[in-house]
Amino acid sequence: MEIIKLRDDYIKLGQALKASGVCGSGVEAKIVVQSGLVKVNGQVQLQRGKKLVNGDIVEYNGQTIKITV
Repeated sequence: MEIIKLRDDYIKLGQALKASGVCGSGVEAKIVVQSGLVKVNGQVQLQRGKKLVNGDIVEYNGQTIKITV
């Protein structure tokens, strides 16, 4: 499980995918999110601009990212 510590109140989904290394670029993050391959807290998320806050869990391609403060 990857852990991303927030520097601000939130991080956007696309940024979190890039920061964790799950996606190599913003373009790749955009494609996987719009393709319905990413879940946030168990729900498929289609907005790469979705704001993630403390406690959110992101799942993609068998990998998990946890957002913490």
